Amino acid sequence: MDYNIDELESLSAFELKDVLFEIATKSIVPKKILNAGRGNPNFLSTAARDAFVQLMLFAISESKQSSAYLSTDMGGFPRSEGIEGRFQFFLHENKDVDGIDFLRGVIFYVRDQLNFNVTEFLVEMCEGILGINYPVPDRMLLYAEKIVGHYIRKEMAGSQSFNNEFDLFAVEGGTGAMTCIFDSLRTNHLLKPGDKIALGVPIFTPYLEIPKLTDYQLEVVHICADKDQMWQYPKTELNKLFNPEIKAFFLINPSNPASVKLNDESLDYISSIVAKRSDLIIITDDVYATFADQFVSLFARCPRNTILVYSYSKYFGATGWRLGIIGIHRDNVLDDQIAILDAQKRDQLHNRYKSIVTDPKSLKFIDRLVADSRSIALNHTAGLSTPQQVQMVLFALFALMDTSDSYKMTLKKN
Repeated sequence: MDYNIDELESLSAFELKDVLFEIATKSIVPKKILNAGRGNPNFLSTAARDAFVQLMLFAISESKQSSAYLSTDMGGFPRSEGIEGRFQFFLHENKDVDGIDFLRGVIFYVRDQLNFNVTEFLVEMCEGILGINYPVPDRMLLYAEKIVGHYIRKEMAGSQSFNNEFDLFAVEGGTGAMTCIFDSLRTNHLLKPGDKIALGVPIFTPYLEIPKLTDYQLEVVHICADKDQMWQYPKTELNKLFNPEIKAFFLINPSNPASVKLNDESLDYISSIVAKRSDLIIITDDVYATFADQFVSLFARCPRNTILVYSYSKYFGATGWRLGIIGIHRDNVLDDQIAILDAQKRDQLHNRYKSIVTDPKSLKFIDRLVADSRSIALNHTAGLSTPQQVQMVLFALFALMDTSDSYKMTLKKN
């Protein structure tokens, strides 16, 4: 099909992307097509995937052993008693198979470095990879949250101290995280139609569209990075955040498409603004953080005010896995602002959440995210699938155990 300029100009960004891809695939001249529309990596991390396969085989063997009396093709739940010994035997019997050395290292790491109970860890991983239970806790599996938390501390704070306690919610990638966050900010009266939010631009195009949706109807103020200042936000732009009408600041760090992290001067200046705008909510999408040297997130620099979004998609070549997390510090402005809502709004939220907790006013914002993701009534089935969480854990452990950052260095060379 032939298109003229007027027709192309009338298309949305997503329709235009589809048209361009159609034209490219039907080109007479054979060529490789680079579809940059969703930023899909052309590489992937293999070690944690090898480990996933071997862990699955072990978990299935455990299931079969626990139900040997049942008919063929039926299994039971893995037994905790003696599971560590059986796992060590499995590792020995398969010592030359890809993924086994990594799993052996995992046991040493979780026991000796993280001081975890290996039996409890293995049971969670085996039950998780088999997908035999709903996610419990629904926000994130117990050891999964702890391990991913260590990974976040390693990657989001550079060399600065980062000891604040925070909670994580496992979600379906970074875009799933954004949907949850904006929905719950609106539902809990932290953002309402007509409110102003600041967007750090240039930015991933779909993020420009979210505030305009009828669900939110937010007024957008652009905080414009300057290419002549190496894509940092000038102070004259950041000064817009002093406006108390701006309820939230939403940015990608390192930026997309510029691929530049906030430098120390920018981080310091934003921190100084937050010191005066203690009510400002910051949402930072740090999916590219792991590609940067000594990266420091606003999640570490402005902990009370910042919601972290992180996805495993780019760094591990895992876009199809849909692995992401939302992080919120336990001491945060979101819970504080909900607590001081007027009586009518507090009553409305009490009625919304009273079916899942006896004291709705004590329900943390991050747990409201979980409940809202299942329209409250289906909260008992909330949470990211447990096999996804196991793969997330293995990716995190791979990065934690790579103390020389050899994987990161290899990515940069290529």
